Amino acid sequence: MALKYQIIPVTPFMQNCTLLWCDQTMQGTLIDAGGEAEKLKAAVEKQQVTITKLLLTHGHIDHVGAAAQLAEHYQVQIIGPHKEEQFWLDGLPKQAMMFNLARVEPFVPHQWLNQGDKVQVGNLELEVRHCAGHTPGHVVFIHHASKLAIVGDVLFNGGIGRTDFPRGNYDDLVSAINTQLFSLTDDYQFIAGHGPMSTIGHEKRHNPFVGKFG
Repeated sequence: MALKYQIIPVTPFMQNCTLLWCDQTMQGTLIDAGGEAEKLKAAVEKQQVTITKLLLTHGHIDHVGAAAQLAEHYQVQIIGPHKEEQFWLDGLPKQAMMFNLARVEPFVPHQWLNQGDKVQVGNLELEVRHCAGHTPGHVVFIHHASKLAIVGDVLFNGGIGRTDFPRGNYDDLVSAINTQLFSLTDDYQFIAGHGPMSTIGHEKRHNPFVGKFG
């Protein structure tokens, strides 16, 4: 049994949507289906994955823009993020207008996620960690057997998430990175919401925003 994944950048913001699946069952999920639904459907079809749920890290439009449409298409549930993100999801039409994107209607996920929850994808188990700061209800997903984390806009290769949005908080973000991500061993890789992958060890040593860990 192994985790497989494909990173699919979508929207003008080049948001990394992750198609993640279990190679034993070929059941999978799209994490942060931010837009370009047809592009995502084509990737799913090419990999011959059966989508069983959609996962969200947070409520910004470039991460959720195609979620409701794809949930209907695949007849699956939207899982996550944390309930503190509802105000962002309620404001999706305003977000679309602000960034000159196609209108996205507000929605409520089928299930909210909390610190320590487990999400099953085929035979894979993802641990949920609540990482507030970029947004108050941001969550990340960790597959410990593969030493892989999908961290949305919490941590980047050489950067961290913005905290100047409504209800963003820099101190909360740095605390979440230190306690929830940097508690992982250095060899964990992570997929960020934008840009290239990195490792926890690399960011501990070189990230200028949080590199003083330890």
